[in-house]
Amino acid sequence: MSDRISALPGAASSGSIRVEEAGLQGMVTIRGDLGDKGVSDALKKVVGLTVPEKGQRGAGDGMALLWMSPDELMLTAAHSEAPDLVTKLGDALSGHHHLVCNVSDARAVFRLTGEGAAIRDALAKLTPADLRPSALPVGMVRRTRLAQVAAAVWFEDEGTATVVCFRSVAAYVFGLLANASKPGAEVGYFR
Repeated sequence: MSDRISALPGAASSGSIRVEEAGLQGMVTIRGDLGDKGVSDALKKVVGLTVPEKGQRGAGDGMALLWMSPDELMLTAAHSEAPDLVTKLGDALSGHHHLVCNVSDARAVFRLTGEGAAIRDALAKLTPADLRPSALPVGMVRRTRLAQVAAAVWFEDEGTATVVCFRSVAAYVFGLLANASKPGAEVGYFR
């Protein structure tokens, strides 16, 4: 069996911010009735996290649970843990309408680091989403578009943002982010 590799191993760019492909990341899509106590109990039992509020991200013990839509969550964990988490969640959700799927190898993850205002400036060139700190605070997840492709964005803290996209468009998204943060291309809107 061949070794698994991320979409753009080692890809990095430095400008007004640093853009790096984050490597392999475990991601499990969980779909179901998020208001069902059984779903909430199963998540708490298996991953130790509760269903986050609309648009939010809950984290703990090396995992995070992201609210993606009214019936969809994304669990992030170590890449090697994703298959086992799918099995455990599937078992715990037995008897409840659900879908649990390992989508780790279908996604690419980018880490943006630097001054929060500079990260927001670079992203604002690419997305119609409101990126003001009051509209996208730390802990909130936003599904949006970066130019022509779907993506999810959130801030881990004011100096670190994460962007997730489909693996098939990883090179395109990396190019967008690198170009938007080139030295001399700063906008200064969020400063």
